[in-house]
Amino acid sequence: MGASVGSSRGRRGGIVGINVTPMVDVMLVLLVIMMVSATYIVSRALKVELPKSASSDEAAQGPITVTITKEGTFLVNQEPVSGDAALTSLFYKARQAPGEPSLVVSADGQAQHRWVVHVIDLAKLQGITKFAISVSSE
Repeated sequence: MGASVGSSRGRRGGIVGINVTPMVDVMLVLLVIMMVSATYIVSRALKVELPKSASSDEAAQGPITVTITKEGTFLVNQEPVSGDAALTSLFYKARQAPGEPSLVVSADGQAQHRWVVHVIDLAKLQGITKFAISVSSE
């Protein structure tokens, strides 16, 4: 009896197919881990229902763009402006409008630094605290 068992082992051939069951098991485990971790990430966010309003404020205003040429002339939103009084008036009007105004200063490379500082100073005096200086990426 023992000899017959041994002889049957010798006659079997090699492994001709790949058993994919362990690979499927591993993939299912990875899928379950991904689903559980995704649920955990989503559950960490605060769920807040915002109140509805029948009337809403106007849309926020776009930034005020002040361009300074190398000669020292100012353009506000591509329109020429003469003098500090006109700039101050525009900054004041922007501050009174709904929303928080922001200022973008674009100066020529040959423009004097004091003009850029002066425009930012005028904006700060009128209450505009958000500003940026535009630069070229070249």
